[in-house]
Formats: sequence, C-alpha cells, structure tokens
Amino acid sequence: MSKNNEVEYCNLEIRFERPHIRNFIKSLIREGYSLYWSELDGQFIISIRLGRKLIKLKFERIGHRYKIVGNYSFKDEKLMEIMEKMICDTRGHAIVKRFRDRQILIENIMFGETIRMVEITGFEHRVLYEKEQPISTEEMMTAFRSVRIDERIPVLRLELDYELATLSEAIQNKDVKAIALSKQKLSQLRQEMLLLEM
Repeated sequence: MSKNNEVEYCNLEIRFERPHIRNFIKSLIREGYSLYWSELDGQFIISIRLGRKLIKLKFERIGHRYKIVGNYSFKDEKLMEIMEKMICDTRGHAIVKRFRDRQILIENIMFGETIRMVEITGFEHRVLYEKEQPISTEEMMTAFRSVRIDERIPVLRLELDYELATLSEAIQNKDVKAIALSKQKLSQLRQEMLLLEM
C-alpha cells in the first residue's frame, strides 16, 4: 500500500483521563516533536510544530475527563500512527479520510474498531471492508439513550455519514429497495438530530 499524502480526522469522539494526555505528550516527545501545551478556561491545548505548520490539538474538559474537539488534517506519518493508536486505545469514534494520488480511502471507526472502509477513485466508489454485523441504529439508540445529549450528537453524525455512504453505494448499484431503506434510516436520524439540536 502506498503511503498517504494526507490524512484528515473528522467527527472525532475521543474521551481521555488526564494520564492519557500525559502519555500522549510523552509519546510525541519520544518521537522528537517540538511541542508545547497550555490549559486555560477548561481547555487543554497541545501545539505541535510540523515544519512551518503548527497543529493545535484541543481537549475540552468535561468534569474530570477531557474530550478532543475539532477536525485535524496533516501529512506526518508518525503523527498519524500516534493519532490512530490513541483512537484505538481509548475506543474512540472517528471518520478517517486518507488522500493518496487520485484516491480517497474513507474509514469509519466506532469504539476503536474499523466498521467500514470505502475507496473512492474519481467517480468510482468501492466498499473494501464492512464489519459482518454492523451496529444497528437500534443498538446505538439503546447504548446512548441514557447518555447526555452533547455525547450523543457526535455519534449521531457518524451514523449519518455511514448511512450517506450506504445510500451512495445503493444509488450506484441502482438497488431500489436499499435506496428506500437507506432514505428511511436517514429520515429517522435527521429527526433525532433536529430534536437534539433544539
């Protein structure tokens, strides 16, 4: 597999205890990164120097824990490895877009595990991997019913992205039944999102 030209991490939902952040900083220092960090108004910020570029990873404080906030994009291979280890170790959620030559590889990660991988080349869209028993909307609803709204919204965004990719594939395959089913799921997810954002 050719090396990534750039990787973008979207819809990150990663929760940390303070020791996880310390370990993350230690691993960056071990790899020789120039960085500094600060904590102000409930936010912990790690600034990493990559050549002329400065990447600021923002962690928002929620009680005694932290969660990473925002979308990040960079080309540094080592930093990609560290980010992906962090997503896996914390059983986080993310959509990872890997840009290569004329290709985009989109990886949906839930609970630290890849559930779907799609390759896009020009107008072609190909599913490379899909977990045999993907988490259903009903299971996600049950898992997050008792969780606060601010924790549900990022997961709901992941579900929407996943279902949009499913709809796109169904349209390309001209599968009328799958298109109708996917549109119905998207309608339900949209209604939930509107309720949560009110």
